[in-house]
Amino acid sequence: MEFNEFDFHPNVAAGVKAAGYVTPTPIQTQAIPPVLEGHDVMGLAQTGTGKTAAFVLPILHRLMQGPRGRLRALVIAPTRELAQQIHETIGNLGRQTRLRSATVYGGVGMNPQIEKLRNGAEIVVACPGRLLDHINQRTINLSQIEVLVLDEADRMFDMGFLPDIRKIIRQVPARRQTLLFSATMPDSIRHLANEVLHAPVTVQVNHTAPINTVAHALYPVDQHLKTALLLELLRKTDTESVLIFTRTKHRAKRVGQQLETAGYRAASMQGNLSQNRRQAALDGFRDGSYQVLVATDIAARGIDVSSISHVINYDMPDTADAYTHRIGRTGRAAKTGDAFTFITREDGDMVRSIERVLGEKVERCMLEGFDYKKQTPARDTEFARPPREKQRRRTNTAAAAPKQKKHNEGKPEARKFKGAKVQNTSKRRFARHSFTSTSGTGRTHSPVI
Repeated sequence: MEFNEFDFHPNVAAGVKAAGYVTPTPIQTQAIPPVLEGHDVMGLAQTGTGKTAAFVLPILHRLMQGPRGRLRALVIAPTRELAQQIHETIGNLGRQTRLRSATVYGGVGMNPQIEKLRNGAEIVVACPGRLLDHINQRTINLSQIEVLVLDEADRMFDMGFLPDIRKIIRQVPARRQTLLFSATMPDSIRHLANEVLHAPVTVQVNHTAPINTVAHALYPVDQHLKTALLLELLRKTDTESVLIFTRTKHRAKRVGQQLETAGYRAASMQGNLSQNRRQAALDGFRDGSYQVLVATDIAARGIDVSSISHVINYDMPDTADAYTHRIGRTGRAAKTGDAFTFITREDGDMVRSIERVLGEKVERCMLEGFDYKKQTPARDTEFARPPREKQRRRTNTAAAAPKQKKHNEGKPEARKFKGAKVQNTSKRRFARHSFTSTSGTGRTHSPVI
């Protein structure tokens, strides 16, 4: 089957041709026909299987007919990076449709978003939190939504967005087409699907196991040797672009800095960075300015780089589903990739869970020539946060004023005025006061009514 058999609107078909799409992926082959027919769809497919185009193309086709200048399609994604990637896909495939898409996510100002919404975007790609901000401030109108897409629904649930999703769904018309896509299908997502989908068509592509274009390997290592092993592994491995996952934001930053110090073109992407810096790191990774990108699970959502040759799990993910999401960043677009995972003694249970998902035992590897016997340092110097600098008291550079004399009870002596009278000149009706100070030590206080 080829894309020209879908009978898209000519302007949409032109975008498909310009993007170089010829043969649809399995998820596109299964999902596009029922979406075009107006059915609700539940799609089960890993990242990197082409599911974004599977819902973007039918939406563009649908919106070519009907009114312009009002919001008709809403796509909800878990992270800014994924929202931006979907927005860019809409722009590329819909270049000749003149349909307008806007992104709505946090980390950037609301006013530019409000301006784009007022200008009449037909499609909005949003993250739940910022979308609720716009709803609460009445700067977005969801009353005419025809198509609602929940992308990577399992990750949104993991990130605690389910209550927000329910609030948003209450704002859109009950009569709509709803598309839900997820890499995994835990019970929580099945419950959500039952709530929001009406008689859905279910399409799935190998959703129970990671894509088979990825080779897996486990590297047992003590925690304190991970960075040394990472540097030695990169030195001895022929790589293109490498994506490294860590468990925490602080560790992502530190590993990125250590790779830079070792001479690699590396960047880190984690939640503490501003949106502009996160986007700069991602753009640099895409265009090859950075060879290595170190990221946390949340920050890495939406990374769509076809040339990633290796995914390295510096830290073991918390769940087998998270492992599926991570390694789905390599082996994309019919290419092959490698997934290396560093494991410690504490990771045994998670290793067994991953092997059950893969349906096979994963090879344990030892790097030849690496010193695995190096002793643990007395304290964690590698990832310990740097001590805060001692705060210095500010010193007055001007000539120091003479210390005030003290009298009984240790209170500072009243400031002396050279025989002048200081008076409150307020014209309010309440009591005013006049203070008189003499050259002596006495002080008088006379209320003025």
